[in-house]
Amino acid sequence: FRDLDNIPGIVHDGKAYAIPYTYAEMGLIYDRKQFETAPDSINVLWDPRYRGKILVYDGGAHNFALAGQSLGLPSLFQLRDQDWPAAVERLIALRRNTLSFYTQPQESADMFIRLKAALLFANFGSQQLQLLRAADADVGYAIPREGALAWLDCWAVHRDSRNKALAETWINYLLEDGPGAVLNNRQGLASTTRPASSSGNEDRLIWLEPVESAEQRNLLWGRIMSGDRASRVLAP
Repeated sequence: FRDLDNIPGIVHDGKAYAIPYTYAEMGLIYDRKQFETAPDSINVLWDPRYRGKILVYDGGAHNFALAGQSLGLPSLFQLRDQDWPAAVERLIALRRNTLSFYTQPQESADMFIRLKAALLFANFGSQQLQLLRAADADVGYAIPREGALAWLDCWAVHRDSRNKALAETWINYLLEDGPGAVLNNRQGLASTTRPASSSGNEDRLIWLEPVESAEQRNLLWGRIMSGDRASRVLAP
């Protein structure tokens, strides 16, 4: 994380506008009793062997990126006009293969245990893994070979800050080992200066970027969730 130029959206015109603080990759959490080996591809979410045993995050922006990843599209965040039909069909297939959808980490952990799910697309990553392990669930964690979407939280100082030195001191403190350990131990999240215990696949992280239209993605996702067929999902 020291080389800010390699992180999309941090540096503009040679100037750094944010300092990375914490992050999580969106890996796959799986029930060891229902998987002989760890899943190694994002396409396991569409595997008919696990139909009705999969939990997926309820969100249009991320799920269209998942569809793009599964289809091997050139960009996960800037879909072209010709990409939408295939992406919609892929997400309709995902909906049909999924047991249920969640929006919060604790909700997903509770559902995984209660519904005896086999697989969880972990939108909150290591945070969900920690919750499940704390509940004594026998789960593993895998990063697909195609890579994993990842979010990055940053600190920034407002240009009109009246006490820039204090703000910078606060940021520096939270990047120290002590606060980083608390973040890891309590939330299961990685500090950018202290990796989480589940990390080690940083070379396969796909940092989230602004999408072509969050409104469009969420509109189409809502139609998909309502059960519409592709032609109605794509209707103007």
